[in-house]
Amino acid sequence: MTAYALRDGASLILERRRLLLTTAMGIAGAPLGLLGEAHAQAARPSGSGAGKSFAVKQVDAGVLSVGYAEVGPASGWPVILLHGWPYDIHSYADVAPMLAAAGYRVLIPYARGYGSTRFLASDTPRNGEPAALASDVVAFMDALGIQRATLAGFDWGARSANIVAALWPERCMAMVSVSGYLIGSQQDGKNPLPPKAELEWWYQYYFATERGRAGYQQYRSEFARLIWQIASPKWAFDDATFERSAAAFSNPDHVDIVVDNYRWRLGLSAGEPRFEALEQRLAQMPRIGVSTITMEGDANGAPHPPVEAYTGQFSGRYLHRVVGGGVGHNLPQEAPAAFAQAVMDASRL
Repeated sequence: MTAYALRDGASLILERRRLLLTTAMGIAGAPLGLLGEAHAQAARPSGSGAGKSFAVKQVDAGVLSVGYAEVGPASGWPVILLHGWPYDIHSYADVAPMLAAAGYRVLIPYARGYGSTRFLASDTPRNGEPAALASDVVAFMDALGIQRATLAGFDWGARSANIVAALWPERCMAMVSVSGYLIGSQQDGKNPLPPKAELEWWYQYYFATERGRAGYQQYRSEFARLIWQIASPKWAFDDATFERSAAAFSNPDHVDIVVDNYRWRLGLSAGEPRFEALEQRLAQMPRIGVSTITMEGDANGAPHPPVEAYTGQFSGRYLHRVVGGGVGHNLPQEAPAAFAQAVMDASRL
């Protein structure tokens, strides 16, 4: 029995949604089996969602007033889409309406330090450690009265989804994670990598310095554009698409959160004591038992682990998909049809 069978008629509804979305997007996917790997051709939208902007709501959740977009019927199954750095909620500009058209309630929160999300108190630490970001997702769900949802994300967003699925599996129905299993620890951050891999993390070491903090403060837009180009070398995004997302980086806490996130990974930031127990659990590299689809673009220029390194971390129903056609790190924006299909399929595993 699938988890969806617990909801009256939901499995039939989900199947109808899947067929509707598949027909609407014109996806011709290869048959996929559990524990298998599939290759899908990217279906790139015209303009990558350029010109589409979300209406943003606010909700107090934990230590934050969270800015978020919501599309789709309020009665639909909740799907929470989580963005990464240096991106924003518009990475899902094309994914969200696809899922909404299939009957899902789609929620896309700005992470702390992005967009209209703000700290409720001036003395709250501007903490970017992984457990804090993932706890924000749980607080966001609590604030909206959502007990369980499908979580999907890339980059920082995939890491947060991984952590919620590992530590609070009762809150996660299914998950889509670009670049697989991304849970780590400060101890891992102390281990040296081969020179080529260290080179890929150049910005992490830049942020470890005060010069790096000042440089990011002064050139955050130029910095983000460079990362987009490196991470997605074959993605020909236009200025309008970039500028729409770059507006989110004007958040007053953005630099502090980004710098703290990367310094924490190197053990240069202690984090908050209230998250210490969670980080200790994460340092054990817990396996994830919720139904999961991991994805990778065939042209991802950002640091990412090989699929062989993480398949064993998923103990539940599991699929891996490679999306072809020159798709880079920002997979949901570069290949929205493939990403939306994975979100639907993950809930059916």
